[in-house]
Amino acid sequence: MATMNKGRSQGAAREPIHEVKAEFFRTLGHPARVRVIGLLRDGEKTVGQIQSELGIDSSGASQHLAALRRAGILESRKEGTSVYYGVRDPRIFQMMESARQVIGSHLEEAHALLGELGEEGAPREGATTGLRSRQA
Repeated sequence: MATMNKGRSQGAAREPIHEVKAEFFRTLGHPARVRVIGLLRDGEKTVGQIQSELGIDSSGASQHLAALRRAGILESRKEGTSVYYGVRDPRIFQMMESARQVIGSHLEEAHALLGELGEEGAPREGATTGLRSRQA
């Protein structure tokens, strides 16, 4: 019985996986953070390089980088006076590509639907509208 209670108390202390996942995606919920990951696709960059590419001040860049580090998405290393950031797990790039594909597919479907709506509202060739019939 003692081992069952011990297992329960350990499980209760851990966050449910759906909460961990939600926090992970919340961290990615800012455009600047998504851009940081894109910037790091080709390898490490210094804080200054990232800041310059994002076009934001050092305080803002530092906050975004720290949030990504806390989430385990980025890692950093210091070389001399420069701090370099890189993606901790390259599977993040696969995840971002999957997201791009899902969004692209959704946009294609929406575009097709808009095309159908446009065709539905457009007058057919040879057809007259009620307005033209009344004017004649």
